[in-house]
Amino acid sequence: MTGCGGNKQSTDDFITVDVTKNYSSKKELILQDFMDVEYIALETNDDFLNQGFVLDIGKEIILVRNRSNDGDIFVYNRTGKALRKINRRGQGGEEYTGILGIALDENSNEMFVNNHSTYRIVVYDLYGNFKRSFKHKTSIMNLMGEAGQSFYTEIHNYNKDNLICYDEFNDKIAFAIISKQDGSITKEIIIPFKEKKFFGQFRRDEAGRPSSANPGVNPSIIPFTGNWLLSEHSSDTVYASLQDYSLRPFLVRNPSIESMNPEVFLVLRLFSDRYVFMETIKNEYNFNTRTGFPRTFLMYDTQEKSFSGYNVYNGDYTTKKEIYMNVLRPVNHEIVSWQPIETYQLVESYKKGELKDGKLKDIAATLDAEDNPVIMLIKHKK
Repeated sequence: MTGCGGNKQSTDDFITVDVTKNYSSKKELILQDFMDVEYIALETNDDFLNQGFVLDIGKEIILVRNRSNDGDIFVYNRTGKALRKINRRGQGGEEYTGILGIALDENSNEMFVNNHSTYRIVVYDLYGNFKRSFKHKTSIMNLMGEAGQSFYTEIHNYNKDNLICYDEFNDKIAFAIISKQDGSITKEIIIPFKEKKFFGQFRRDEAGRPSSANPGVNPSIIPFTGNWLLSEHSSDTVYASLQDYSLRPFLVRNPSIESMNPEVFLVLRLFSDRYVFMETIKNEYNFNTRTGFPRTFLMYDTQEKSFSGYNVYNGDYTTKKEIYMNVLRPVNHEIVSWQPIETYQLVESYKKGELKDGKLKDIAATLDAEDNPVIMLIKHKK
């Protein structure tokens, strides 16, 4: 590669990953050496108590909810000032029954709520006023790989007119660019694969009752230097989708997922101009012991063109405060990812003298242990 931050890439210039290999050597890295970091203390008051689960972030607005499905959407500005709380949860035509995700469009002052349980996207303004809704494009596949209805598992703001969506359980064409106005298909993106592979384990017991297990959130749509990385876990190739809708290989895994039983999936987590962080997850789970999905964490160094294990630490601590890449979620082209810092832990670190002079220490000095989390934004270096 010419560097993960570059837009130019030749047809045969891609990373090749052996998903069966373990890396005994590890590099120790400081996050701030290769990414920019911004901290936002979410204002706490009687109406604004939440767990700091970020739904989307723009240049002026942050949308946050609790991890429980209570329907609350907390609207903050980018400095963490509480603006308003919205809740349109209900059974009506202008309401949502749940929130799988939200795509924020600040240009139109709209938010697109992914109400997956009703296979709809519900559109509101940033005050919670209903504007319109439209249905998902669906296929006849469900979580058990049987006949049923699938749904968009990821949605992102693609451009001023469209969203980009992923339907994890669509067995043919999972990626689609859709109209923000009515959900009609602007472009279906075909990622070639032989057989659909489901990321998780599913079974029915002797009474026919279904149960399932999965290894957590593993993103398939990742903003990438103005373009998008599309990771269909049934395919051996991760593609970069360019603005003209063409696809270029970004990463190729081996051995082929078709040859593996159980499969070993490859998940991409975070990109900088130099490093690509990823992990392998073995698709294996014991329902009796409730254990499984073993992981191997690895990193590709585009300068040294080599793989290794890694530990990444937050440079704003005097101690080795590790950042776990497998909990990071993609946001947009400016903000690579986010991570909450629990306030009681931050206050404790402050009292122990474990924070270096700087913004995080200044924030910690003003906090109470019961306050809302502090949000760490991880951004590309300017």
